[in-house]
Amino acid sequence: MNASSFQDLSLYELAASIEQVSQPLQVSPTTFKSMLSAIMDVLSEAQEPATLWMKLPRGYAWSSEVERYQRSAHPDSAIYILKNPQSAYHTPEESDRPPSRPAPSGDSNIFDWDSDADSDIHFIEPLPSPFTICSATSLPLAAHSQLRREYFLMVRSPRFSVLLLAHRPRSVRPSTSPDPAPPSIRPQTTAILSDEGNPSRRKHPLLCICSFIPQTIQQVFSGVHQAIQAGQLSEPSPEGQALLEQWDNLTQGEAIAPSPALLGQFYSRQMFYQEELWHRSAADRKLSEQVATLQLECEGLTNRLRIKDEFLKNVGQEMRTPLTTMKTALTLLESPNLRPPQRQRYMELLTKECDRQSALITSVLDLMQLEDHADHALMQPIRLSDVVPGVVSTYQPLARERGMMLAYTISSDLPAVSCLHKWLSQIVINLLDNAIKFTPSGGEVWVSAKQQGDYIQLEFKDTGVGIAPAELSRVFRPFYRLRGHQEDQSSGPGLGLSMVQQLALNCGGSVSVRSRPGEGSIFHVLLPIYNT
Repeated sequence: MNASSFQDLSLYELAASIEQVSQPLQVSPTTFKSMLSAIMDVLSEAQEPATLWMKLPRGYAWSSEVERYQRSAHPDSAIYILKNPQSAYHTPEESDRPPSRPAPSGDSNIFDWDSDADSDIHFIEPLPSPFTICSATSLPLAAHSQLRREYFLMVRSPRFSVLLLAHRPRSVRPSTSPDPAPPSIRPQTTAILSDEGNPSRRKHPLLCICSFIPQTIQQVFSGVHQAIQAGQLSEPSPEGQALLEQWDNLTQGEAIAPSPALLGQFYSRQMFYQEELWHRSAADRKLSEQVATLQLECEGLTNRLRIKDEFLKNVGQEMRTPLTTMKTALTLLESPNLRPPQRQRYMELLTKECDRQSALITSVLDLMQLEDHADHALMQPIRLSDVVPGVVSTYQPLARERGMMLAYTISSDLPAVSCLHKWLSQIVINLLDNAIKFTPSGGEVWVSAKQQGDYIQLEFKDTGVGIAPAELSRVFRPFYRLRGHQEDQSSGPGLGLSMVQQLALNCGGSVSVRSRPGEGSIFHVLLPIYNT
């Protein structure tokens, strides 16, 4: 007999042919591990003397299950662990071992899905312990045994014999050649996606068989015997040789069907583990959703910081302009040859720039205060008919002086809006001031309102110079002024429309504009109706 006689042995294919498996059962390593834990729990709780034959993936999550069973098993129990060749007996120091904790619900720490390297599939043998009741014997496999891609737990006991067997198929890659794998071990799908559905984290399933049929267990047990014999030919060991010499004495009798009581315990325990896994997965999904929410909040805060930085930069630039003008005027005022009319003009320029600087500082402080207190403001029911007429009457003298018509149409039957009185007044003031400023003599400005669903639409319409299409998206930016109106730039800091937008948003509403050059502009402010 030589090693090559056994190198093509596959326990999964053997069991699948006996049980005539037509469609492979695909499971995750997490499910496979929960079934393994359920079997060991039943044996421990029932104190059933058993012989366990196993080959498991590497990792503390798996070896800890074996250690747990060793501490609670029946004293007459025994464990035989098959391992891949060139995986030396591993005895990590106690300080190297990870802390005891529940296995995570994800698969990444339980099994290496994507690795096909044989060296990544050996089992880390449990540590000897003074609390260990049953011992574990390590047995090597042949160099090219197909068991390197298979994992199993086979239990032989008087009342509970069971086989849990899994095969890890190779990664399926696009190819024009036929799949060399037999149909019984060929997966129906090439991969299982992670919970997030991320294709970059594609993982391969295990093909699993769980059987309580004595004939299947006996045939697989014979296959294990052959695998151990082949392993002894390629990598002899004293443990393996001793086992083969007393094989007949250790394996007397055939496997029998499990008792109904222990079988019921197994299914109950498995349902418990599956429910626990479901709760962990639900908790992980909830945590993932929270992470996504926190990421959005972080992005929002980052964007707000960027806007604030840009705002402060613009404030500095806006404050520098009047200061430069004032410094220039002061320098010219020191000239000994300055005539009285020129002196008067420079003094008026200084006064104008001081007023501009004061208005800029006041507007900036108002805007910052508005943002700081927006979250704590309690909205009130405000009727437009109580606010708009008073503001319009204040601007009537200015409109007559400029030779334009200013009128409003506000019905007293309109529902109250959810806002603050001073905020609504500021919205009307800023939009009226903007409309009058850019409407020439002979023009008209109208203010009207109507209900639109759960909102009240406040409209400001003028026959002014209008806004170019390229500028419509920028009119609500801080310090933005329309091009071609240099004469009006000194009359305001360019924060009026920004304040209107911020006030509308604070009330739960919005503001928009429609305009064409030479045809005037229409500003719409939507404010929510107050609900008690």
